[in-house]
Amino acid sequence: MSKKRADNKSGLNRKKVKGFVHGLFNNNPLRTYNYKQVCKQLEIEGDSEKQLVILALQDLAEFKVLDEVYPGKYKLTSPKGYITGTVELRGNGEGTIIADQISDEITVSQNNLNHALNGDIVKVYLYARSRQNTLEGEVVEIIKRSTNTFVGVIETSGSYAFLIPDGKNMPYDIFIPAKNLNSARQGQKAIVCIEEWPQRSKSPIGKVIEVLGYAGENNVEMHAILAEFNLPARFTNEVEKAAEQISTQIPAKEISARRDFRNVITFTIDPEDAKDFDDALSLKKLKNGNWETGIHIADVTYYITENSILEKEAYSRATSVYLVDRVVPMLPEKLSNQLCSLRQNEDKLCYSAVFEIDENAVLHNEWFGRTIINSNRRFNYDEAQQIIETRKGDFSTEILTLHNLAKKLRIKRFQKGAIDFDKVEVKFNLDENGKPLNVYFKENKDSNKLIEEFMLLANKRVAEFIGKKKDEKATKTFVYRIHDKPDPEKLRSFANYIKMFGYKINFGSNKAIASSLNKLLSELDGKSEKNMIENIAIRAMAKAEYSTHNIGHYGLGFSYYTHFTSPIRRYPDMMVHRLLHHYLAKGKSVNAEDYELKCKHSSEMEQISVNAERASTKYKQIEYMSDKIGVEFDGVISGVTEKGIYVEIVENKCEGMISLRNLDDDFYVFDEKNYLIYGKYHKKRYRLGDSVRIEVAKINLQKRFLDFKIVKP
Repeated sequence: MSKKRADNKSGLNRKKVKGFVHGLFNNNPLRTYNYKQVCKQLEIEGDSEKQLVILALQDLAEFKVLDEVYPGKYKLTSPKGYITGTVELRGNGEGTIIADQISDEITVSQNNLNHALNGDIVKVYLYARSRQNTLEGEVVEIIKRSTNTFVGVIETSGSYAFLIPDGKNMPYDIFIPAKNLNSARQGQKAIVCIEEWPQRSKSPIGKVIEVLGYAGENNVEMHAILAEFNLPARFTNEVEKAAEQISTQIPAKEISARRDFRNVITFTIDPEDAKDFDDALSLKKLKNGNWETGIHIADVTYYITENSILEKEAYSRATSVYLVDRVVPMLPEKLSNQLCSLRQNEDKLCYSAVFEIDENAVLHNEWFGRTIINSNRRFNYDEAQQIIETRKGDFSTEILTLHNLAKKLRIKRFQKGAIDFDKVEVKFNLDENGKPLNVYFKENKDSNKLIEEFMLLANKRVAEFIGKKKDEKATKTFVYRIHDKPDPEKLRSFANYIKMFGYKINFGSNKAIASSLNKLLSELDGKSEKNMIENIAIRAMAKAEYSTHNIGHYGLGFSYYTHFTSPIRRYPDMMVHRLLHHYLAKGKSVNAEDYELKCKHSSEMEQISVNAERASTKYKQIEYMSDKIGVEFDGVISGVTEKGIYVEIVENKCEGMISLRNLDDDFYVFDEKNYLIYGKYHKKRYRLGDSVRIEVAKINLQKRFLDFKIVKP
């Protein structure tokens, strides 16, 4: 391969490989290729890069860029003036189409959306490029609605009503005839299903399917957020009944078939308010001076059989959802908080990863299998932290030993290219009615990092145990947690931005990028721009997801990684437990396509739950600010757009917007390239990261936004 070609292919990631694969087929429109032939043509040799080629072929085939003419063989689809993609609505009513076929942004005017809504999968007819060299199109078919139900507040008017939707993703009010109100009253929150949407009508016609209660009540608002994201608030009677029928007794035959850790010192460390404890640590000194460290994970799959109603419910939910004031669990309470929770002084069934580690945190031996444990002590993070700081307390020798080993494992991880994102988490103290009394920030301390490091070790080693095979024929289908390399364009844009603050990124290699990012994150400690720069850095990264195609985990610096340690709250961990048990029993490789579909569903549900969690946090932030109209705060500019500037309040991290039309001392112009707006006549500049003094001007709790105004010096 020439030097020029090699340079062009350095730092391969999913998007870049997709571009190369698409280019190969474009240049050879009549040829068919399988993935091995594509790899040969593109001179791709690494295992992780080959997996990227497989993913690229699947993506391009899914979006009709390629035809799979017969299994494993692909050909360029005949070119047409149509493209398939997902709608992302903007605040101005326009839509952006996200399509895997092309990297260009496709804009669709509000008039040309033809009733397409946020998240819908649509067919778009592409127009010629505009004078601004941007792609524009028109929605010609809605292939799949992201949802048909919406949540909002009922506003009645005589013989009819409207639903005013919550959030920003539904820009149209829904018309509700009186016969469809289902006893909903003025000011109540309700779930409405769209029944029809006449072509010439601006508003769809809907029917109330559930009344949640009056707007502003905490339980009503939290249920409304779950409904907004189509997440269940409760289990069906059938699911609860199936859970209640599970025996709490552990058969003697089952105990005798497992490795017994009940006489080894074992404990859990979790948040103070946790009710489900799905991981425990054990520690024992070996005769050779090394440490036997056990990472014991609740054996959920012992209690939930495949194809059962509980299994189907866990798959459907795929994850627990953590709202501000509650957990919406993946499993019913009898399983999540009782049978599978590793509670103190109770015999519990586990799936365990057991390691022999020396004083330098070097791994000598490992074992994976089913166990039985009995936790000696339930610690919360603060209690464990106090032992680490004072070196005194219950099981202090064990906790301090694990702490020292975790520190050494952590150092090695960062030396190998892991990135140290440690974002501040916003938390609230709530009164008995769920009203936020104050805002505080959760900080990861050494006790958190102790648990994190051993969970990472177990996840990594389980993935390597199954996936790391010299012989390609011996490779077995498995569920990996993958994280692609960052998009080079986004990373360079980020690097250009932080130059304004005197920071820089080293682009020499993947390890150099990770090292310079860690240096940047360290330098940001205590700086006003820390949170804002960290958010932009995270947006420059790819999203982690689940897949049977292993490409490694860039953020952690691992070539193999999975999720093994939280089966109470994540369905992929249940899949990993089943697969590990199957392969330890010498089972044959399972069907990859079936598991890839499950991985895709789990990734999608994970993102939905994250969005719901963010919505609940945003709601509580706005609720906390609801009595502070007219109050001044110090803030940092966290975003700059053509509509205005976003400002994050320093003391509580609540974010609001200052509209350009409310900056009345000049005519302001948006400079996208330099992340700022400037006054055309007086040259006043507002730049991303600038400190400003603001006053709270307006609050809309239902739409979850704050309006600020600049306080004149």
